[in-house]
Amino acid sequence: MKLIIHIPCFNEAGTLPQTLADLPRHVDGFDAVEWLVTDDGSTDGTSDVARAHGVDHVVRLSTNRGLANAFMTGLIAALERGADVIVNTDADNQYDASCIPDLVVPVLEGRADIAVGARPIIAVGARPIIETADFPWLK
Repeated sequence: MKLIIHIPCFNEAGTLPQTLADLPRHVDGFDAVEWLVTDDGSTDGTSDVARAHGVDHVVRLSTNRGLANAFMTGLIAALERGADVIVNTDADNQYDASCIPDLVVPVLEGRADIAVGARPIIAVGARPIIETADFPWLK
């Protein structure tokens, strides 16, 4: 079984190293854990940073096509590279990578075809309380 962790990126050279440092290289239930970055036409060297930090697969789009396109490109690339399970995350450190092993359990156990994680946000009335310091309020 192969898990591919996919990160769509647009100009994420500054935050990508920390994101990658937090990602697991081993997850119980998988023989292999690989990383894939889809660089959505970045102009800041995101692809170079990804390669320098051990990303297994880098797909570089020549121009910025938007998150939806980068997301789909990455899913297709992960499947072409033999992924049995794909985890998508962001390069802006808004998701806790230590939760990935828990996230994939329902899929590994055959209880789910898809599992969706959540950013650490708590809604209090109409205004969310952001638990992640780098999380932009508008998101």
